[in-house]
Amino acid sequence: MKINVPNALTFFRVFLIPCFVGIYYLPHTLIGQPLMNWIGAGIFLFAAITDWLDGFFARYLNQVSKFGAFFDPVADKLMVVAALLVLVELDRVNAIISLVIIGRELSISSLREWMATIGKPGGMAVMFVGKLKTTIQMIAILMLLYWDNLWFINVKWIGNILINIAALLTVISMGYYIRMAWPTLRKSIKIR
Repeated sequence: MKINVPNALTFFRVFLIPCFVGIYYLPHTLIGQPLMNWIGAGIFLFAAITDWLDGFFARYLNQVSKFGAFFDPVADKLMVVAALLVLVELDRVNAIISLVIIGRELSISSLREWMATIGKPGGMAVMFVGKLKTTIQMIAILMLLYWDNLWFINVKWIGNILINIAALLTVISMGYYIRMAWPTLRKSIKIR
């Protein structure tokens, strides 16, 4: 496998995951909570930007690869799952909300992979509601990692509202994706 720009960015994003997770586990005497929140949220934001950049460069440099198409969403899921687990540990997100989002991410990723292995990769095309969910979810996670008020903006409150909206969109988008895959699922498991 040749390492191209998009794949290098994806690998870098995976490398950043333990960096932003680790920040939240440093002793508070070494680094204060506000600085911890700034650094952790900053690393997460940088990782999220590399997610956008790898797709941009894959198209712009004509470096789309099968490996990149597989690994990019895996890196995204790892980043989201790690962030949600940190947020649950810090008691900033309800564990049930996190389980709903993580469960959907793993289920739909598995379903997409299965559809690709049986020769129907287009059967699970990304939908607008899925993109909206991802955008709201990433903004919510960023705000909840940051946690402190930003000038007059109550970041905690907005982050919690957004993560709940993301959880609702998670359930809605999961329903859409299952409905799209249902004819293939039905044939495969012989449901009448």
